[in-house]
Amino acid sequence: MRIGVLALQGAFIEHISILQLLGAKALPVRLPNELNHLDGLIIPGGESTSILNLMQSFNFIQPVREFAQAGFPILGTCAGMICLAMKISNSNMETLAVMDMEEAERTLG
Repeated sequence: MRIGVLALQGAFIEHISILQLLGAKALPVRLPNELNHLDGLIIPGGESTSILNLMQSFNFIQPVREFAQAGFPILGTCAGMICLAMKISNSNMETLAVMDMEEAERTLG
C-alpha cells in the first residue's frame, strides 16, 4: 500500500514515521504529479491557511480534488481536515471542498 503524505507544511514527518511503523509505504508528496500511483493521501495537521496557500502556489487544489473524485481515500488530521471542508466560515479562502462540512469560527468564551 502506497500512502502519500502532503509534505508542504505541518506534521508530515510524524505521519510518515507512523505509517512506516504500520508497514505501509509512506511517501512525502511535494508536487501534484506525486499523487500518481498512490492508494491514499493524508493531509497532516499544521496551519490550515498556510497549507491552503501552499496548495494554491503549487497547483495542488484541482489534482487533489480529482484524486478524491476518483475514489481514493483522503485523511485530514486537524488542519488537514479543515482543508478538506466545503467552506471555512467567515473566509473566502478556497478549500479542497471534498468533504461535506464547514469549518466554523471558534471563539474563546
